[in-house]
Amino acid sequence: GGRIAIGEHIREVQAVFRKLYNLERDFLPDGRQFDHLFRDGETFRIGSLEAEAISVPGHTPACVAYRIGDAVFVGDTLFMPDVGTARADFPGGDAATLYRSIQRLLALPPATRLFVCHDYPPEGRAPAWETTVAEQRRANLHVHDGVSEAAFVALRQGRDARLEVPTLILPSIQVNIRAGHLPPAEDNGVRYLKIPLDTLGRQ
Repeated sequence: GGRIAIGEHIREVQAVFRKLYNLERDFLPDGRQFDHLFRDGETFRIGSLEAEAISVPGHTPACVAYRIGDAVFVGDTLFMPDVGTARADFPGGDAATLYRSIQRLLALPPATRLFVCHDYPPEGRAPAWETTVAEQRRANLHVHDGVSEAAFVALRQGRDARLEVPTLILPSIQVNIRAGHLPPAEDNGVRYLKIPLDTLGRQ
């Protein structure tokens, strides 16, 4: 089968959640659960296509965008222009870091195609997945040309303070940080997904 790769800063994410979930001693936050850890700017091939990994932290430290020719899969950075940007309030997330990551993407040629990983279309618009650097710079609700880092941080932090925690984030992270594998069985032969209380949510 295919190899599973992720950005090298997954180690930071693993360390945060190893502590939060009080994971077993054998879980090491060193990225070994993945087949390969991408460095910023590293190139690789998918068949005949050459791709580049671009580190875009902010949503989490481990976020990566992938550039293939004139197309970039932007990860959790930009959404469609009428939706804005990804949240930056998860553990290890940071709005100022997200702004700088987005600016790296917006410095690409204007015609570069950007493929978003989520869409939350406003009423009356069908779901969409592709935009361009030029469209984002002209019309992104949160980070169009002229929006300063300070203004973006204030806006992003204000919005994030009102957002609910995603419904399945607590169980899903335990699988994500293991490269899709379930936790090992405990001494009774049963696997568990833990739900920590009083964390990652409103008190």
